[in-house]
Amino acid sequence: MFPGAVGIDLAKALDNAFSHLRESNCLIVDLRGNTGGGIGGLRLMSYLTPGKQEVGYSLTRKRKEKGYSREELPIFDRVPSRKSTLIWLALRYGFMDKSILVVTEGLGPQRFHGRVIILVNEHTASAGEMVAAFVEENNLATIIGTKTPGRLLSGSAFKAGFGYIVGLPVAAYLTWQGKLIEGRGITPSISVPQPPEQLLAGEDPQMRSAFELARQL
Repeated sequence: MFPGAVGIDLAKALDNAFSHLRESNCLIVDLRGNTGGGIGGLRLMSYLTPGKQEVGYSLTRKRKEKGYSREELPIFDRVPSRKSTLIWLALRYGFMDKSILVVTEGLGPQRFHGRVIILVNEHTASAGEMVAAFVEENNLATIIGTKTPGRLLSGSAFKAGFGYIVGLPVAAYLTWQGKLIEGRGITPSISVPQPPEQLLAGEDPQMRSAFELARQL
């Protein structure tokens, strides 16, 4: 999954990984089993497109009923590099409506752009589906695997006492083109099933299909 609510450590790990991929002319991203997590996935999406590009937005019921313009929503367009910045983020976003527009960071062109493959399955959920929806909507990658479950809502955690924490959805999530992923999921452009018996036999037909496509790109 994408650890951390803001994903500072994940962003640094991705920067390190992509620093070793600068000469790569093709990229396979395996999101199978990625159950989501924080907004650190923004760094991954930012590496998949050169400029700043709208990803999607969370929308609360209050903001929807009040009326809104997606272009005027508060923007989150940068994963901070230092944890000291978390205080500023808490002050900026912690006491406001949870309707927020997500925009990529503009990390520049990469050699593998136009030759990206994303693997997904029925366990790719939440922020993992956000990545899949973004690349599908903007034709940034070929998606291979099985349909995702459609579990993508913006949530918050609330202390319930006695050491318990309750996680509740607080806003819907829509892609920039207004597509709702919750309850619908993402259907791969190339459907490749993966029966459990194949996994038990050490076979991975989805990854094999990704490698075969990569050789053709």
